[in-house]
Amino acid sequence: MDFQFSPQQELLRKSIREFAEGAIARKVQHMEETDEVPWDLYKEMGKQLYMGIMIPKEYGGTNLGNLSRMIMIEELARVSAAVGMAMQIFHLGIAPLTDFGSESQKKKYLPGLAKGENLATIAVTEATGGSDPTGIQTTAKLEGDHYVLNGRKCFITHGHVADVLIIMAKTGEGPKGFSAFLVENSFPGFKLGRKERKFGLRGCNTGELAMENCIVPREYLMGNEGDGLKVCMAGISEVGRAGMAGCGLGVIQACLEASVKFANERILGGKPISQHQAIQWMISDMYMDLEASRLLCYRAAWMRDQKMRCDTDMAMAKYYATEAAVRCSKKAVDIHGGYGYMMEYPVQRYYRDAEILIASAGTSEIQRIVMARKALTSFK
Repeated sequence: MDFQFSPQQELLRKSIREFAEGAIARKVQHMEETDEVPWDLYKEMGKQLYMGIMIPKEYGGTNLGNLSRMIMIEELARVSAAVGMAMQIFHLGIAPLTDFGSESQKKKYLPGLAKGENLATIAVTEATGGSDPTGIQTTAKLEGDHYVLNGRKCFITHGHVADVLIIMAKTGEGPKGFSAFLVENSFPGFKLGRKERKFGLRGCNTGELAMENCIVPREYLMGNEGDGLKVCMAGISEVGRAGMAGCGLGVIQACLEASVKFANERILGGKPISQHQAIQWMISDMYMDLEASRLLCYRAAWMRDQKMRCDTDMAMAKYYATEAAVRCSKKAVDIHGGYGYMMEYPVQRYYRDAEILIASAGTSEIQRIVMARKALTSFK
């Protein structure tokens, strides 16, 4: 087994870390205070060729693969989980295009997305269907040369700022009764609903979308009618969950670095608190969580690059890394004591950001169901 990254991947990590510690770090406080999406960051990331990491070269991307993507999201989330989340949802939005889009759809949208000129997202969740996507009520009816969409989506990350959206709607009954559509935010009948106020991931927009007799040309159907679950859930299970796992990795790394620094500098009883066994135990637990998460995440991403089935492996990586992010952020706040509760110290932000990672792209309970199914069939 080879655990060594390629020179290209090591260079990517170095490049992304420098960008994150420079350009992104300067934006974090403003994002926290205003909840504004840092548009200029994504345009700059497009210029740096970061936005096209999952886009084929013939459409302007670099197509560096899933392991490189995991490294990138980890480094972004280490500085800002909000930016890491935004990048992961961007990839989730373009995955249906790269995997199921027609040639004309790819040529029209992927080059601009690769350059950071546009943003993409996916809209599946509704008040009646989150963990169970078959519970959605948004409908799409074919009328001549176009579909008419009606319904509402909720908790859609970057739904208010994305130019291109992949929207799942009902076109019939049963598992084949769902279809996916490529929708531009300028289509007639597409409207923005409530913008949510989150206590974490500030600067990563979340909100409701409404389709009121929204007109979508027939050629904007993704794949075939009835492919909706395949188009959307394939992306969520392998792209979305991998992205959330990467965000978890970044948060754990940030928590560990901040905690070690504080523990070495904070003097109590005449010596740094890092010399107290209780603090060392917390640090060791965080270190172990980081390394265990990395092994699960890097392996799952590598498996997808090898075209191996990895839905269960992604579920394990997503479950462990996001749960570990919550554990480690709590320990980081505890190690900082009263300072951990103060807004001047970043660990309180890590704690707030970590919680939402569990619910996104399938709750921990959903991941456990996926893992249990595999175990029950593999160890009969």
